[in-house]
Amino acid sequence: MTMNTKLNRGALCAVTTLAAALLLAGCGKSGSDSTSGGAAPSGKKTTIANIGSDTMVNLAAAWAEAYGAVDKTVVIEVNGGGSGVGIKGLLNGTAELANSSRHMEDKEKAELKEKRQLDAKEFVVGFDALSIYVHKDNPLNEITMEQLAQIYGATGTITKWSELGVTAIPGAKGDEIIRVSRQNNSGTYEYFKEATVGKKSEFKLGSLDMNGSKDVVELVGKTPNAIGYSGMGYVNPSVKMLNVSKKKGDPAVHPSIASTHDKTYPISRPMFFYTAGDPSPQMKKYIDWVLTDAGQKIVETTGYVPLPKK
Repeated sequence: MTMNTKLNRGALCAVTTLAAALLLAGCGKSGSDSTSGGAAPSGKKTTIANIGSDTMVNLAAAWAEAYGAVDKTVVIEVNGGGSGVGIKGLLNGTAELANSSRHMEDKEKAELKEKRQLDAKEFVVGFDALSIYVHKDNPLNEITMEQLAQIYGATGTITKWSELGVTAIPGAKGDEIIRVSRQNNSGTYEYFKEATVGKKSEFKLGSLDMNGSKDVVELVGKTPNAIGYSGMGYVNPSVKMLNVSKKKGDPAVHPSIASTHDKTYPISRPMFFYTAGDPSPQMKKYIDWVLTDAGQKIVETTGYVPLPKK
């Protein structure tokens, strides 16, 4: 467009002043944009990408929400996908804080060192009593680690509920045990496999492998013939958790805070945060808060096991 009327000097100054004011207003709005990683400039929020364990995702989301009221300069963005996904995110830089329900492997630590020249830093943030779930109407109340190995292991021979002394399950179709498991990128899968059949052995083919911990429990609750394993925090009224003994003749122990702390429950494990190198000041402040009484109370209220009080 061509302007035929010439602006006088005063009008030109007014237009220039108005443009500058609008530009400054725009800059003021961008002050609320998020940054990632280190210290946030004045008025900006730091975003921390927190990715990993599906077992921990509800807990991590609860922590993130509560921490938002404690420190309004930090936003914790929580995503699941499995422990392996979180650790992979740490290796490629898409995650700043990885949730994991298993230990980071030596080869993963070596890869982090090679790719990013950083050492993995580990923080134990709570415990989980990995629970064995059956349908609420299943009369079975306890199981041994040996029986779990026989149900899930590739060389195991237990395939029917009658072999566990269960003669009838209301609503069940037949006697076949339907095994519900997790996908192999899950820390829960790796831990349960190691605890029951050992690192060098494999699970039977033909299980129903679910993406998330919640999915396992929901499927067991809808399937009278099913058995599955998941975090203690995912219990609901449609299922029940079995008492577990190390071997036949040993006392069967219910998953709980007390039995995890005294190590009588045989399938309990720590839950971890991992960072690539030392955490930034904002991340360190968040991790320290998770370890306080306030952070650990959230562990308990979401159905997990808080760290023992020192």
